[in-house]
Amino acid sequence: MSEQRGNEMALTRRGFLEASAVTAFGALWTPGERPAPPDFPADVPVQREAYRNWAGEIQADGVWTCAPRTAADVVTVTNWAYRHGYLVRARGYRHTWAPLTLPADGTADRTILVDTTRHLTSMTVLSTAPEAAVRVQAGASMDDLLAFLEEHGLGVTNTPAPGDLSVGGVLAINGHGTSVPADGETRTPGHSYGSLSNLILSLTAVVWDAATGGYALRTFDRADPECAALLTHVGRAFVTEVTLRVGANQNLRCVSRVDIPASELFAAPGTGGRTLASHVAAAGRVEAIWFAFTDNPWLKVWSVSPTRPLTSRPVVTPYNYVFSDNVPEPVSELAEQLLNGAWALTPTFGQVQYTTAAAGLTGTLATDLWGPSKNLLLYVKPTTLRETANGYAVHTARGSIQRVVHEFARFYQRQLAAYQARGEFPVTGQVEIRVAGVDRAADVGVPGAEPPALSAARPRADHPEWDSVVWFDVLTFPTAPRAHAFYREMETFFFTNYTGSYAGCRVEWSKGWGYTDSAAWADPTMLTRTVPDSYRHAPDPTWDAAVAELNSHDPHRVFSNAFLDVLLPGTP
Repeated sequence: MSEQRGNEMALTRRGFLEASAVTAFGALWTPGERPAPPDFPADVPVQREAYRNWAGEIQADGVWTCAPRTAADVVTVTNWAYRHGYLVRARGYRHTWAPLTLPADGTADRTILVDTTRHLTSMTVLSTAPEAAVRVQAGASMDDLLAFLEEHGLGVTNTPAPGDLSVGGVLAINGHGTSVPADGETRTPGHSYGSLSNLILSLTAVVWDAATGGYALRTFDRADPECAALLTHVGRAFVTEVTLRVGANQNLRCVSRVDIPASELFAAPGTGGRTLASHVAAAGRVEAIWFAFTDNPWLKVWSVSPTRPLTSRPVVTPYNYVFSDNVPEPVSELAEQLLNGAWALTPTFGQVQYTTAAAGLTGTLATDLWGPSKNLLLYVKPTTLRETANGYAVHTARGSIQRVVHEFARFYQRQLAAYQARGEFPVTGQVEIRVAGVDRAADVGVPGAEPPALSAARPRADHPEWDSVVWFDVLTFPTAPRAHAFYREMETFFFTNYTGSYAGCRVEWSKGWGYTDSAAWADPTMLTRTVPDSYRHAPDPTWDAAVAELNSHDPHRVFSNAFLDVLLPGTP
């Protein structure tokens, strides 16, 4: 293939990814009529920019966006917004689904976006291993943070797969990875199997100061009772800087396989064989990607491996699955047909995605990789196929992991088949399953530390035996017919099946949830009762106290939007 032909194909695929969002939701940006913010601080650059989230479901044109150079600039902008009746929304890399920055309808009047990624990116190692600490500003990317840590011999156990995420954004929604201790494994000092929010030692946020009648910077230590609500604030605060607990970097091995049928991987507990739980026991770190209408999932299994196994290929950079990071031509061509209305091709699309992954793993020598942790933990690039996703966190005991995934797989297959029998194909993508630990505050080594109050991985005090969180996502194109209805039925399953003494469910903040038959984040019962109640279990209810704490730090709701006003309402 000539270089010119290769460039044309790349441009075609890139154009497809952008055009699919335009087709689904209209033009990305045209000059709007939003008036300039009056008397805006002269020292802070501000301009109109288009806002578009990951899958293009939330878009707004001509949103006034500023780029503060310092945390003090953020305070200046916040006090300006308070005096002029504007909202302030932190903006990172927009790799998110939920309407935590802007509402789902894209309303952005009297709103200032604050781009933290241009200047608020500094990083400093404060102490070294075994229990190290790093100070990082909220706009730094996970790519840059993990590379910085690696340069200093440091790393983390759990992190999201994309690197184009801001640190502040990840912490706002308790970003997680996939890891629990393997059988016989002991936690390494400085590491945690929970979410990244659980690694916070201290944070600096912009909060209301009654003494001065304005907003100011304030640093909260992890042991401070007022800190717990800010560790995962779901967009109701503005954190400018954090200090994180980190540990010595680890070398990992990642083995991929596509030869285990879903019927075996997700078999009923007690049946033996190559089950997901057996891989969790052996290695502690797993991910299953199960393309719609296919039989064999793509299973990744990571293990701690100080030295390179003989069969492993060493890797010195992340993003080693080029066949999924760059949409291959057969996938993009079929996807375009689906988006143009040929939804009956969805089973073929799933098979093509599976075949591409299976062939790509072999063809690029990616079935068995080894190297420093970040090179194995980061594997989703912005060039991958952009789909919408729902997200749920099921808490359970380690011994019940297989039961959790088996019951889900059984429900999902029946649900998918029922829709197919009616000629409907609401799921065009894949199921993704990961298993991680709960947020144990003791992991950070700070006496008096509390778990993040609103983290989906916060332990249930009434069920201390629930030491594991099974994370589920189901991906599809945003315009797939009947997708919202499918997701609504699945959401009902999650909150009615995983109950009692066996398991409990929470939503994954950054993903899709709160479904009606026609929209996400729209069901009033989910927003005002089901989701809050998932944090209200005795003897340690946290929801109402956390909401009150966030309101006390921002009584004028400068850091809010119309969606958050419903989910996290003001104190009566």
